[in-house]
Amino acid sequence: MRSIGKSFPGVKALSDVTLQVRRGEVHALCGENGAGKSTLMKVLSGVHPHGSYEGEIRYAGEVCRFRDIRASERRGIVIIHQELALVPQLSIAENIFLGHEPARRGVVDRRQILRRTAELLRRVGLDERPQTRVADIGVSKQQLVEIAKALAKDVGLLILDEPTAALNDEDSAHLLDLIRGLRDQGITSIIISHKLNEIAEIADSVTVLRDGRTVETLDLADPGTTEERIIRSMVGRSLENRFPDRTPCAVPPSHSPALEIRDWTVGHPVDHHRKVVDRASLQVHRGEIVGIAGLMGAGRTELAMSVFGRSYGRYLGGTVLRDGGEARTRTVPEAVAAGIAYVTEDRKHYGLDLQDTVSRNISLASLPRLARRRVVDAHQERQVAEEFRRTMNIRTSTVFEQVGRLSGGNQQKVVLSKWILAGPDVLILDEPTRGVDVGAKYEIYTVIDRLAAEGKAVLLISSELPELLGMCDRVYTMAAGRITGEATRAEADQELLMRYMTRDRTASPSPSPSPEAAEAAGATATAPAPAGPTAAPQHGAPDEGPSR
Repeated sequence: MRSIGKSFPGVKALSDVTLQVRRGEVHALCGENGAGKSTLMKVLSGVHPHGSYEGEIRYAGEVCRFRDIRASERRGIVIIHQELALVPQLSIAENIFLGHEPARRGVVDRRQILRRTAELLRRVGLDERPQTRVADIGVSKQQLVEIAKALAKDVGLLILDEPTAALNDEDSAHLLDLIRGLRDQGITSIIISHKLNEIAEIADSVTVLRDGRTVETLDLADPGTTEERIIRSMVGRSLENRFPDRTPCAVPPSHSPALEIRDWTVGHPVDHHRKVVDRASLQVHRGEIVGIAGLMGAGRTELAMSVFGRSYGRYLGGTVLRDGGEARTRTVPEAVAAGIAYVTEDRKHYGLDLQDTVSRNISLASLPRLARRRVVDAHQERQVAEEFRRTMNIRTSTVFEQVGRLSGGNQQKVVLSKWILAGPDVLILDEPTRGVDVGAKYEIYTVIDRLAAEGKAVLLISSELPELLGMCDRVYTMAAGRITGEATRAEADQELLMRYMTRDRTASPSPSPSPEAAEAAGATATAPAPAGPTAAPQHGAPDEGPSR
């Protein structure tokens, strides 16, 4: 790709970008959110057709002028977007051959579709029947279906946009192994990712974009190509500390927790014999950042959503207390009125109205405060949005920009702005930095740290243990819907948290102690979390509904 330029109304997304990818390599594309990575790949794959951009594309030595995505697919260039393009109601086989079904005498050959689908599923290592509905398999398996779909089109160049963003470590490792296998078969891959450890593991070379321009291309076989070097290219400066300096919160013994959850129990929305949260108890004080760690299916998101207006599952028991008094959180408006905010892990689905503007999305949770005689004051709404655009460093040319056009990191800042404007005392942040580059992550960490310094109570759910260890005063662990342990900032490390996260799930732990109780008991990093007095029947880990 030579001298590629691409503009949108008011925004120059790409400017004189050059990208060279060798045949048979895995080439990584890095950059901050909004650097132009996805836009560049949409140019390459025909999503942005020839004539809508400047510059030249050459593939296998020939100049390409793709008029649409079908034209690029005919040349063997296939893109898998971060938002998977599958039809949930159709089967795996129907999705793989959708739009290019093999036919005999004008009639779809279903027998051939099933046979070829079975071959493709074996090739990607997916043990599912071709007739299985896509809605009935998890996200990690849907990623494999997308790759099988690409292989069905005789792919020569496979583009993957954040393929592991929604996957746990085990599923990510399996996907990376598959990409290695495709490389061995001669298939070239371009992978967009913010996970620098995965890039170092899988890629042969990496091109860095910054502000819509090519910075440099690095050979990952070179010992000098370190994570720090890539970060410096991405953000234009070194990030010596990945997390803000934080003074641990000292909680006065006499103060009641800002948020306390006691014996919270939630049933699965469909399977009435399954509990997705089982007698979970935890506390968060004002000024504290408290983390929740757990493997896939541990019940972290289910706990957060059910506490926030019982947005998930069937309430079976438990109490939410605010500053020592019982709080009504049976509905989302009640939870908001109680001073609780929830930043969802799925910002595109639950956190934003992608068709509306940045300004409208920021004001959504605070409309009564911005209204005069029940009519929203548009001038005040704009002023508030402009203030958040400045303080949160939301990269957009105008607050009237459609929020769906922003990068993932900037969308996340809009979601945070929406809830900060609502003025909550308790913020539940569910994977707040998912799909966000290291530079934007630091900005979000700074915001979280500032909120805690202002006296807010923050409950942080994350799949990244270094993030929890770098940000939190205390960390709870969950497994199979239960709180299995608690560690303070001083004693916590990845090994201890992983041991608690994989603790015997048939044991019924007693409620976790408060920080002052743990200190009085002389808790140490090597001390096991308290075992429960009784054993309880095991409940299967939730594998449906929200991913955590």
